[in-house]
Amino acid sequence: MTLIVILLILAGIALLVVEVIFIPGTTIIGIIGLILTVAGVGFSYWAFGSTVGFYTLISTAACLGLFLYFSFRSGAWNKFANNNTISSKFNEGFNESFSVGEEGVTISVLRPMGKAEFNSRIVEVNSLDGFIESGARIRIKEVSQAGITVEAVS
Repeated sequence: MTLIVILLILAGIALLVVEVIFIPGTTIIGIIGLILTVAGVGFSYWAFGSTVGFYTLISTAACLGLFLYFSFRSGAWNKFANNNTISSKFNEGFNESFSVGEEGVTISVLRPMGKAEFNSRIVEVNSLDGFIESGARIRIKEVSQAGITVEAVS
């Protein structure tokens, strides 16, 4: 019975550490680890009595706390971390090829976002007027990194 308690607690602690350090946010691994740890401590209370169960509970909590503290503090997990940064931007410079006042036609309905065509180039645009039907003439009102804003041509 002692081996079962030890294995349950070790497996639970291992899964909790995996949840916290390697795959945070999944919660399934953490819940399984918590269940195994609680089951190990519960079996300790059931099989060996309240005194041994209490010592098992305290030592399990202390071991988990110390292991997490030293693993974060030592930087051992930095070997597994992806420290690369992305400095490029999506479609960088693409919107600058469009100019304010340029006219085009909508390909899809703008509600207020949709697709439009300017000089045989299809691009996603945002409408100032809200809803614009497909096939309507439009004019570029603003060009920014965030996108292209258009208005309907009367």
